Amino acid sequence: MLIKLLGGIDFLSGLILIFGAGTVLPHGLFISFGVILLIKASFGLLKDFASWVDFLAGIIFIASIFFLVPSWICIIGGLLVLQKGIFSFL
Repeated sequence: MLIKLLGGIDFLSGLILIFGAGTVLPHGLFISFGVILLIKASFGLLKDFASWVDFLAGIIFIASIFFLVPSWICIIGGLLVLQKGIFSFL
């Protein structure tokens, strides 16, 4: 059950990164998903690739509040997190 919930968060954050690149979305959305992904990365203690994907996606979310992150970085990060979310449902 917890794997499905965390996978759903990955799936949603991947979609937001892919389709939200270059659009104006509320800052609270970026902060909340960024913090959630950073907390998820701390569960794995950055020992595996999945934790690093969560960590980098969280950094992208938080950095997009202060800086203009290139859309190709958002799309690549979104695809990696989306793939993680899809595989958690299998």
